[in-house]
Amino acid sequence: MNSICFLYHSITFRGGFCMNQFTYCVPTNVIFGAGTVSQVGQAVAQCGGTHVLVLYGGGSVLRNGTLDKVTASLEAAKLRYDVEGGVQPNPRLALAQKLTDKYQTSGIDFLLAVGGGSVLDTAKAMAMGLYGGSPIWDYFDRTRSVTGELPVGSVLTIAAAGSETSDSAVLTNEEIHVKRGCSTPHNRPRFAIMDPELTYSLPPYQTACGVTDIMMHTLERYFAKDAGQNQMTDGIAEALLRNVMENGLIAMNEPENYQARSEIMWSGSLSHNDLTGLGRDKDFAVHQLGHQLSAVYDLAHGASLSAMWPHWARYVCHNDMARFANLGRKVLGLRCDDDETCVLSTIRGFMDYWHTLGMPVCLGDCIGVQNEATLKSLAKGCSYQGTRTIGAFVKLDQDDMLEIYRMANI
Repeated sequence: MNSICFLYHSITFRGGFCMNQFTYCVPTNVIFGAGTVSQVGQAVAQCGGTHVLVLYGGGSVLRNGTLDKVTASLEAAKLRYDVEGGVQPNPRLALAQKLTDKYQTSGIDFLLAVGGGSVLDTAKAMAMGLYGGSPIWDYFDRTRSVTGELPVGSVLTIAAAGSETSDSAVLTNEEIHVKRGCSTPHNRPRFAIMDPELTYSLPPYQTACGVTDIMMHTLERYFAKDAGQNQMTDGIAEALLRNVMENGLIAMNEPENYQARSEIMWSGSLSHNDLTGLGRDKDFAVHQLGHQLSAVYDLAHGASLSAMWPHWARYVCHNDMARFANLGRKVLGLRCDDDETCVLSTIRGFMDYWHTLGMPVCLGDCIGVQNEATLKSLAKGCSYQGTRTIGAFVKLDQDDMLEIYRMANI
């Protein structure tokens, strides 16, 4: 797929709405379909890579032969490569920094992530450190700006994070129990090899977490302070949600259903490359609330999101009942006469769907009911000791965060 770069100015819609200005550029070359892993060597060479560091997570890519296919393709393209594994879910700063230090003077000029979002985020973080030569965490705690990074490519094995085409990376600093993101155009991978067959062997829970993550990347953009000002963006977001929810259920029951896996994989990329939020702000309050849970309890990212979204929704829905009702009508097919009834049914509908996938919808489902002191500690951590607010749909301070954690504590 060729680079897609558009610059839009204000466009007036009927009813007096006005789309916000935005710049949209997704330069990642997407190579999609069965067997495309064989093209990875050629893709790296086309990007100018000569010495590749291949990163992966656990042993699944070894057991299913994916890593062998990757290295065979690199060898066929006559490329040098080193291989490092051990990336964990909720990727750790310590490993990323250790590998950055190890390869700082190695001549590595390309990073290849073979895995899902955690491997990709680790590669992106290393790419910053290898280029800038500074401690990686400096970029995540905003004490230093990203001015460039080594090129990154991916062979996607999990449809979830959308990191294969996004500008974001997330790392967990395990020493201080903080999980933070860093977004920059430099983070966009040069290419993404997307073979749905590589996701066949995923355990059901990982498939469910992936579907949830894809949904939340879209929902976090659907709810914004200027939501409803871009009908096209709304339509894309609503269609994506319907699509991934339908095919998520199919994939859970038929893990080797190529069509369902294809739909989920492509939805994952589109959900987080900003397409579903063009023309408006994005919220991402639920991500921040969930990040704090993951940082403290090492909870799977998707699980942290499904556990928090219903309670965030109940807390903020009165600010725009029509928006929540519209979501229920367009995505869940609800037929409610009044918005208030529709809002409650919408929140319940998403909870029921996540329950069907086996995902948690409250703290009791995943980390257990917590005491008040723990909830206050979570709110304090999420608010950076009371120094920041989160969200755009509704700005939330530390007291708001605490109340949402309390509502989720069932």
